[in-house]
Amino acid sequence: MAGIGLLGLCLAAHPGGARAEPPILNPQDAFCRSEARAQVFSAPDPLNLGLHEIGRRIWASCMERGRGKAKTRKAGRRRPR
Repeated sequence: MAGIGLLGLCLAAHPGGARAEPPILNPQDAFCRSEARAQVFSAPDPLNLGLHEIGRRIWASCMERGRGKAKTRKAGRRRPR
């Protein structure tokens, strides 16, 4: 029982410890988070950024891809005459 308390104390004292994720905003956000979780351990890290930053970059690129697709769909639609 004391070990669990010590673990919680260590996580609370460490600034990079347990990080709470912000709430999921939309289906694209949920998809991109799962994609980042799936790819974070296999992505190369030549700049030694760390897992959190790599995951954030994977998520951000996924979100950008989704925004680009949405823009092209709207631009391609025309009203029938």
